[in-house]
Amino acid sequence: MAPKPEPTAPQHSVRHALRVLELVSKHTGGVTDVEIARRIDASSAQLAELLAMLRREGYVEQTSDGAYVSGEALLVLGGSGANRQQALHAKLQRTLTVLRDTVGAAVYISRYIDGEVKITQYADGPNAPRVNEWVDFRVAAHASAVGKCLLTQLDYNERREHLSRHKIVRLTSRTTTSERVLFSRLDSQPATVPVLDLQEYAVGTVCAAVPITAGRAVGCLALSLPVEHAHRLRQAAYALNREAAPVLLSLTL
Repeated sequence: MAPKPEPTAPQHSVRHALRVLELVSKHTGGVTDVEIARRIDASSAQLAELLAMLRREGYVEQTSDGAYVSGEALLVLGGSGANRQQALHAKLQRTLTVLRDTVGAAVYISRYIDGEVKITQYADGPNAPRVNEWVDFRVAAHASAVGKCLLTQLDYNERREHLSRHKIVRLTSRTTTSERVLFSRLDSQPATVPVLDLQEYAVGTVCAAVPITAGRAVGCLALSLPVEHAHRLRQAAYALNREAAPVLLSLTL
């Protein structure tokens, strides 16, 4: 059985963010940062960074007297139905576009839905080409950063069930083809460290992924780079991890 994943940095940030948004929603007339600091377990520096993110993402607004009130994004995503889904898709796309430009790479959101790996949204561009899906991502979870990151969030039996439907095959000379070795690597992967794909899925492409688990839903945020930019991968991956909280927060609300 895979060990229970430890909380990631984005998950910690989102827990604090949800608490802040709960306080803001309860105080319709506004709540000060002093009052927020009393209620959540975060340092002043963490709180300042958190409030800046929430303002940037439109979840809170600051009044002329410095109090915080609910922002438009919180009001829209706090709803339900088709309008909320459309608003969520648009919000995530804007966030991905900014993230693409921040890390200088194509970025993706992937979810594990009904037993399959699915890329649900992405942002690419002329200077940030997306990976060539030469093999369906659904059958390549053992090789891609996206797939491995999702598999780390499943237990042993769920992984075995997945691989019983999608057999491990060699896609490049770097692909791990041993289930025992793959599971050992998945179990030893720290939740706070990005999962890497160094030309295991496709020759000429390197990738990284970080988990964005919202409740029981398994997901990840990923990026890809041409191999000639492989020297930027780790720095870009850690930037991706730092910037994952807004994506996770949108999916959690």
